[in-house]
Amino acid sequence: MRKRILKVIGSVVVIGVLLGAGALAGIMWHIRQCVRLNCQSAQNAHPHPGDDVAAVIEFMNSESHSLWDRTHRGVWTLGQLRDPKALPALEALYTGELCDHDKDLCQYELEKAIKLCGGTPNPPRKTGHGIVEQ
Repeated sequence: MRKRILKVIGSVVVIGVLLGAGALAGIMWHIRQCVRLNCQSAQNAHPHPGDDVAAVIEFMNSESHSLWDRTHRGVWTLGQLRDPKALPALEALYTGELCDHDKDLCQYELEKAIKLCGGTPNPPRKTGHGIVEQ
């Protein structure tokens, strides 16, 4: 009886690990597909043959696109590309102020993208309570 229980528990663990690995692989594939599609859209709108980072930077800086698109298709994609060439453009837009999504790019997304590209967000981001994070 004990052997049977251990066998069932072992099977459940193996299945759980396999399902978890499959889910992780699926998420990673989806992120790569989104990055690829966003780079393709940026290239279509602002051609920089062979340089997706330059195309996405121009997309992010173009006021012909909505703030939502510029943040979620521009800033996010640059963070996912993790290319240090994007740092000057990202840092130029980062103020550390509280987000105002109706008027400017998301400061939190800019902060994350800067970190993913190997930079350090400066100035520190202010929280909702006026506390400055270091």
